Amino acid sequence: MGSPKLIAAAVVLVIAAIVGSMCIFTVRQDQQALVLQFGNPVHAISEPGLHFKLPIQNVEYYERRILDLDPPVQQVLLSDQKRVNIDSFARWKIVDPLQFRKRALNSAQFVQIFGQRLNSVIRGELAQSPLIALLSDNRARIMEKIQAALVEPAKDFGVQLIDVRIGRTDLPQETSQAVYNRMRSARIAEASQLRAEGEEIKAKTQADADREKVVILAEARRQAETLRGEGDAERNKILGSAYGKDAEFFEFYRSLQAYREALDNGTTMVLSPDSEFFKYFNQSAPRASR
Repeated sequence: MGSPKLIAAAVVLVIAAIVGSMCIFTVRQDQQALVLQFGNPVHAISEPGLHFKLPIQNVEYYERRILDLDPPVQQVLLSDQKRVNIDSFARWKIVDPLQFRKRALNSAQFVQIFGQRLNSVIRGELAQSPLIALLSDNRARIMEKIQAALVEPAKDFGVQLIDVRIGRTDLPQETSQAVYNRMRSARIAEASQLRAEGEEIKAKTQADADREKVVILAEARRQAETLRGEGDAERNKILGSAYGKDAEFFEFYRSLQAYREALDNGTTMVLSPDSEFFKYFNQSAPRASR
């Protein structure tokens, strides 16, 4: 058996090891710690590494990373009396663990409490804005106002509010159907108006074309009659000149034209051989020129 001194030394070493393990704790890079004594906060530790505490003290750890706050979707009444479903979220981080524990106790409690406050601020801000503002560049300005209204309340919890956003803005089903019906009616009315304007333009264009057609045809007929009259006058002039030079030959020529027109296409005529119509056929030789 070992000597009593060795046993006592071993016992002391074991006790010292146990007490030492109870006095040393580690804080990771993504953590910060709060040392408590009998449930009361003593001091906060934000530096990572090994730290010491009394055996009667205990440690609570808190995140140093940026955390999410995603409250339930809520229905909001806008200034133009339209209802929309708003899905918002926030990004936050704990900067003062002691203040955070005093006000919220833990992250779950903070998410519940501050999530309600976030939805309340969003309802109040959007109640002053129409739907078109959420669908335009004014959306960023609204987000800035909401975030500015939540920065100071977040500090009361020992929290830094990083960002606030409205993720989705959806119309309720009944509102969506009503908006769709209004848009459809507006498009049908617009299509009818465009169709009517097109018919009006078509009728006007067709009337102008018909009027221009009548004018062009009338002008063409006038020019044709003028040219025909000038042609007939020129023809009569030429025929008159030809008749004056050789009346007998002119009569012979006119008779040949009459034969060609009368006997064309196999025409059958019953006439006496000594008819005046065939006088040039009955002559054995032409008359001597005068």
